[in-house]
Amino acid sequence: MADQVRINKYLSASGYCSRREADRVLEEGRVTVDGKTAGVGDRVGPGQIVCVDGTKIFNNTERIVIAFHKPAGVVCTSSKKDKDNIIDFLHFDERIYPVGRLDKESTGLILLTNDGELTDRILRGRNGHEKEYEVTVNKTLKREVIRAMEQGVPILGTMTKPCQIQKLDDRRFRMILTQGLNRQIRRMCEYFGCRVLTLKRVRIMNIELGSLPEGEWRYLTKEELSELEKSMKGQKFYNDRAKSDETID
Repeated sequence: MADQVRINKYLSASGYCSRREADRVLEEGRVTVDGKTAGVGDRVGPGQIVCVDGTKIFNNTERIVIAFHKPAGVVCTSSKKDKDNIIDFLHFDERIYPVGRLDKESTGLILLTNDGELTDRILRGRNGHEKEYEVTVNKTLKREVIRAMEQGVPILGTMTKPCQIQKLDDRRFRMILTQGLNRQIRRMCEYFGCRVLTLKRVRIMNIELGSLPEGEWRYLTKEELSELEKSMKGQKFYNDRAKSDETID
């Protein structure tokens, strides 16, 4: 039927999880539609009851996107098993989860949302979305090291993609990445014998950390969401709570 959608899309649109995570819970047999276990690739239509682990899932939740200045020590996971998880730190009134992650010891900008579709689109590596960081290392960085780092570094069995680096002083620089390998910046610095002392993400695509205080969050503005929409090749999304007057690593 034309008004049916794939079950993984239904779950991600509900804000329960990302589409990739939805495939996982489906494979584990934890999802039912009208009381029958659903599988990957199944479709669901209006009026059908979708449950995960016996809890009914609704897909008409208001869409939320927020920017959060993560302090060091907070873990970017929605798992309650970690006592330092980002969800408990925020105590947000509605179910949201982080878009990607920052290391526990890193600080700076991270987005959180109840929109699984948005999460998937931002995190797809092939889209080459920019993320910008401020980094301090424990020793002077020579210009030849910066040039080599910009061209690509062999880590985790692959070469990192070319990146942009702006030297701020002898031990500080700004880096713009278009990929997010595990602890990428730290590993890149370690390759040249440097240890990262501080790492702060200051931008994700067009979203700037700006003067947002550490430990605080804000809704994205309508202007920011509009620019995100353009960068997502016209795939529309919205945030009814956005206010126009608000201003892996």
